[in-house]
Amino acid sequence: MTTLIIHLPLSAGNASARYDYVLTPEGQTVAAHAAAPATGLPDASRGIGETVAVVPVDALSWHAVALPKGIGANAPRLRTVLQSLLEDRLLDETEELHLAIAPPPWTGGAVWVAVCNKAWLRQHLQALEAAGRPVTRIVPEFAPHNAPLRLQVLGEPGQAQLVLTGQGIDGGVVRGPMTAGMLALGWGRNDLPASTEVLAEPAVAAQAEQLLQHKAVLQQRAQRLVLALQTPWDLAQFDLASTGRTRLFKRLATILRDFLQAPRWRAARWGTGLLLFAHLAGLNAWAWKEEAALRAQRSAIQGTLTQTFPAVRVVVDAPVQMAREVAALRQATGAPSGKDLEAMLAALGAALPAGKAASGLEFSAGETQLKDIQLDAEALSSLNARLRPLGYSARQDGNSLVTRQETTP
Repeated sequence: MTTLIIHLPLSAGNASARYDYVLTPEGQTVAAHAAAPATGLPDASRGIGETVAVVPVDALSWHAVALPKGIGANAPRLRTVLQSLLEDRLLDETEELHLAIAPPPWTGGAVWVAVCNKAWLRQHLQALEAAGRPVTRIVPEFAPHNAPLRLQVLGEPGQAQLVLTGQGIDGGVVRGPMTAGMLALGWGRNDLPASTEVLAEPAVAAQAEQLLQHKAVLQQRAQRLVLALQTPWDLAQFDLASTGRTRLFKRLATILRDFLQAPRWRAARWGTGLLLFAHLAGLNAWAWKEEAALRAQRSAIQGTLTQTFPAVRVVVDAPVQMAREVAALRQATGAPSGKDLEAMLAALGAALPAGKAASGLEFSAGETQLKDIQLDAEALSSLNARLRPLGYSARQDGNSLVTRQETTP
């Protein structure tokens, strides 16, 4: 299932806005990347399973807050609490900003909160939705993490930016021009440990290596956007969040995509596939066995019919043909059938309670009506229990007891 990744520009979300986008089939590799207006982005109807918007690093600020006890991820007052905690740190009014808190679980201590301009973000989301590309998830281009220090250099020569994330970064994500002044803030060229990971876009890789005196690994912008999918963050929170049902669907879709595509689940995928194959083979074997048993049963019934009545040469419906032959044989020999008066009276005589006598009798084919016999519900139920094995049923009709043949005993 292909994922469409859209990098939101810093400009306003109007008709002239152009979006860099990446298509990835499994969340690991780049299938295609380009730039287009909202209406020119790949259509979701062409195999796009998820549309993810990436908020650029320059559009976000990061703040660590300590939540009061009793405030959880689903607390109705969570946004109000965050606004009060960040009010003194933000230059703009909190109502004009969009807040997003780190995904749970929270292990205590400080929790990261991402902040961006709400109007700007809403404009782009509405523009994409109007173009038929609704966003199902919003992720940051860079996010705080507890892994070792990572330096990423991006941009164009002369305008290169340095982004620092990982352990030792107080602001979560620190960005700025890649100049000696930026490095003098605490990350000089001689201060970088040899194990520090340095990633750079091709256009500024040589400049990064010269300034940092450190080997840089080339990373295309499209590759960086694909890596942004792996963050657990989803900035679509509070008033920008979808309904609970949609959020659940998005979460399940993310888990499913991770299970189907992530390398760490490869062994589990193979195991699941083998288990499904084994169950499918077992079901097929069981179905074949049941079908063979059914064929054997049909063959036995047909054999019984043709052996008992040799005149029957073609078997179409064995039970019906056997009933027809038995009726013909009974008629030829003059033997009574279950629908005859004698057989019904014999069954009633054996099943009726003692002392019950009828004042009159009416008989029609397969049904006998005894006059002036009344039974209560318990007695009628007991009578039916005795008549049912003989193929009859009884019911009370006014002052008469009606008995008729229901099945062949």
